[in-house]
Amino acid sequence: MKRRPSREHARALFLLGASCLALVLLLGQSRSAAVPAESPEQLFQRGSFEEAAQQWQALAESYAQAKQPLEQSDALVALSQAYLSLGHYTKAAQQLELALALLHPLNDRVREATVLGALGHVYLAAGQRDAALAYLTDGLSLARELNDPARTSVMLNNLGTLHAWQQQDEEALKAFAESRALAETANLPLVAVQATLNEGRSSLRLGRIPEARSLMDQAAPRLRALPPSHERAYVLITLGLGYADLGARVSGERDRLLVQAASALEEAGEVGKAIGDKRATSYAFGFRGRLYEQDRRVEEALLLTRLAIADAQQVNAAESLYRWEWQTGRLLTQQGKLKEAVAAYERAVEIIKTIRPELTAGSAGLGGSFRESAGSVFVELADLYLRLTDNANSYLVQARDAIELSKAAELRDYFHDDCVDLLRSRTTSLKDVSKTAAVIYPILLPDRTELLVDLPDGLHRVTVPVGAERLTQEVRQLRRFLEKRTTQQYLRPARQLYDWLIRPLEPSFKTFPLDTLVIVPDGPLRTIPMAALHDGKDFLIRKYAVATTPGLTLTDARPLRREDAKVLGAGLTVAVQGFSALPFVESELGELEKLYGSRTLVNDAFRSSALEQELRETRFAVVHVASHAKFESRAQDTFLLTFDSKVTMDELNKLIGVFRFRDDPLELLTLSACETAAGDDRAALGLAGVAIKAGARSALATLWYVSDVATSELVAEFYRQLRKPALSKAMALQRAQLMMLDDPVGRHPGYWAPFLLISNWL
Repeated sequence: MKRRPSREHARALFLLGASCLALVLLLGQSRSAAVPAESPEQLFQRGSFEEAAQQWQALAESYAQAKQPLEQSDALVALSQAYLSLGHYTKAAQQLELALALLHPLNDRVREATVLGALGHVYLAAGQRDAALAYLTDGLSLARELNDPARTSVMLNNLGTLHAWQQQDEEALKAFAESRALAETANLPLVAVQATLNEGRSSLRLGRIPEARSLMDQAAPRLRALPPSHERAYVLITLGLGYADLGARVSGERDRLLVQAASALEEAGEVGKAIGDKRATSYAFGFRGRLYEQDRRVEEALLLTRLAIADAQQVNAAESLYRWEWQTGRLLTQQGKLKEAVAAYERAVEIIKTIRPELTAGSAGLGGSFRESAGSVFVELADLYLRLTDNANSYLVQARDAIELSKAAELRDYFHDDCVDLLRSRTTSLKDVSKTAAVIYPILLPDRTELLVDLPDGLHRVTVPVGAERLTQEVRQLRRFLEKRTTQQYLRPARQLYDWLIRPLEPSFKTFPLDTLVIVPDGPLRTIPMAALHDGKDFLIRKYAVATTPGLTLTDARPLRREDAKVLGAGLTVAVQGFSALPFVESELGELEKLYGSRTLVNDAFRSSALEQELRETRFAVVHVASHAKFESRAQDTFLLTFDSKVTMDELNKLIGVFRFRDDPLELLTLSACETAAGDDRAALGLAGVAIKAGARSALATLWYVSDVATSELVAEFYRQLRKPALSKAMALQRAQLMMLDDPVGRHPGYWAPFLLISNWL
């Protein structure tokens, strides 16, 4: 498999780095403290960001002691840019917030505009688009009010980048064009070149090839006329990657454009060498290697990639080193040197583990999912392990472990925190918790689908000759047809997917007394209920209870403690905040109260403050919420509706996450009226991880909104079955789903299939 790094990711990184430095250069810092022989600016220029940060930190402390708040704020802004260049977004934002606090009583509006723009830039890099937009808008408004073309230009360039990431390319073009004009007025040639290149990128996205080519050609000579500097090296890299992207779109001039790309990258390396910037030379070598990789000049690509690795190692540039080890692995794979390739991939994985929080935040901010960027390293490594497997179970275990790492990293990327690590530290293996469950890992690869199944006697593997694209088409069809409750169009894709994903495993299943299948879904498979797959005679749910989990190492698999279990029920029966009424919620919560004596919050009583108070004062085992909830591609857009607000995932974590640090964590969180958009794999990832984020062992939730009455009936039956000590949560859900399936009114899978039991199935 030859998945390559995201071009958008790489190119935007360099624009961010140089543009942010422009803000520092605008400050015109003055110092009264002692300055070392090599200034922090000089260290920054040659890519020694750690040393530059240390010196700026010392200067900030010196100014603080001397009670010089203006100079202290300047040093903090500069320090933030060093942290940003290292990928430490939180630290960068903290320095800027402190700088802003210092400036407030001084009424220095010029510096305040600079800090607001820098904060917007940091949040942009970290993927927090709402915060980025707020700070950039405020900073831009102040810069315009001050009639300051320099700061206005820099902030417009960043605002244009934000528009581009949101695929608002016409708005982005306007921002970049104004940024370029103002930069020329303010005599900021670097910012002018950046804005020009960004105009070219947006034009290319809009399919305006001649305009894109013209803009890049305009930028090239102006860039080469600038003196050697850290910024010039990085923007030359941007130019090289821009020409490479253009070459991929203009077949007739591909070779000429690739020559221009290679020339710009080579010049970037020369500039980096001249100023002693090993980070810049590493990127220049590495991306030239990628050009040769794309041109199948493997030997030359390997040489350049090894030079990139050597330079990155000298400055401990982990954020680029993982890329070049990954690239080395791909190139060695092309040469058929699979064991050497595995070693390179393993080195890349170890590096990613050390930089994971910063790396995932950056990936999200650049508009792509973790799977599309660094996450591909894990999947490609698993692919290599499987290609090396010759009835050698050790490689199967390693492949499974690589997929587990991928799943954990994807969730960490989605939620932007390390909530998964605590859970991973206390999980147990399948053989220790269940002898009647099989855990299935479908791995979607371009040329095939691999099925790994963890059974009581170990791992088994089946290869299905169906690639990811073909399988995804069937998944999309099944999801679409399942939601059409008046037809049986779902049957054809349901049977096809059964033949690909379940039937090949049935011979292995017969060896064991299995009653439960636990699916670790990959990509698009998160968007469909596996219980609805059909063998030609009946649904999968008739044979097995079905659960899903983001990963076995993310599952705290322990039996439900039913004795003295306290239950909290909450919900809305009335229409609030533009959402429809749910009249059957009253009977749903009433049944829960009858069965478990639950504490109940309904309508006006179901406010976020009341929910928080209940959760803090009582150790509930089950929290059941019967209210609208939506899972979106971004965790910050996902919410749960209460009477007075929309509770985000972060707020839910604060409310329910208190259980995470208790000896008796929340056993079950039920969201009985939630939905994810069809075809939105990333939104479904959020649904899959809701139990982890909330600090719950299990979650029961729906992939799409089901009728109020059907939900009420199924959920009530689930809780009735859950009272039986012999039944696991998965089996209780199976009984409830079969009750609906056997009812002529509710037998269509659109009514019962979207209910998913997530994580701990016991």
